[in-house]
Amino acid sequence: MNNTERYKAVINWFEKNMPVAESELSYDNPFQLLVAVILSAQCTDKRVNIVTEKLFSRYHTAEELASASVEEVFGFISSVTYPNNKSKHLVEMARVLVERFDSVVPSDPLLLQELPGVGRKTANVVSSIIFGKPVIAVDTHVFRISRRLGLSDKTTPLGVELELTANIPEEKRARAHHWLILHGRYICVARKPKCEQCGLRKWCLHYHVHGGADLHESCSG
Repeated sequence: MNNTERYKAVINWFEKNMPVAESELSYDNPFQLLVAVILSAQCTDKRVNIVTEKLFSRYHTAEELASASVEEVFGFISSVTYPNNKSKHLVEMARVLVERFDSVVPSDPLLLQELPGVGRKTANVVSSIIFGKPVIAVDTHVFRISRRLGLSDKTTPLGVELELTANIPEEKRARAHHWLILHGRYICVARKPKCEQCGLRKWCLHYHVHGGADLHESCSG
């Protein structure tokens, strides 16, 4: 099976079996999604949603968060991963958003990356979900699944992103991001993937190479 055939088969399977694929983060506006995505780095969406429910009830706008102290914010997000850094990033991000962007979350991924705590992945997530930009964010799930399936053999998130972007049609990229995340979150998990439950076995490179769930450690993302 060549690269084009594999992409076509995988995309067709997802379109048929996962027609609705959306973020599992809770948010009401672009600012809230930006905060939630920053918090979600190496943390579960479930935990982030618990934290942001209280955080957003205290800080409704970028202005309110910008005027908060790092210590105050830390008190709300202490149960997520890396709360010290994230509390600093959130306050700094809000201040820059207010001062440079008039509190409006920019739609351009490059402008988003000018905000403290916002890297390429976070920028792509926000611009894709909120503004419909044809970009693909590569987190640990997307990186792992893309390599396992054989969609990419690149060894960096940027390399995988560029290869996915080159092979997935623009109108499907936003959903493809969520297809891969959700598949990695619930089926093709990092350790002992549930190959027996996976409808993509037929086209999965590592399933055929390694014979199932006992995948090589380098594929765990």
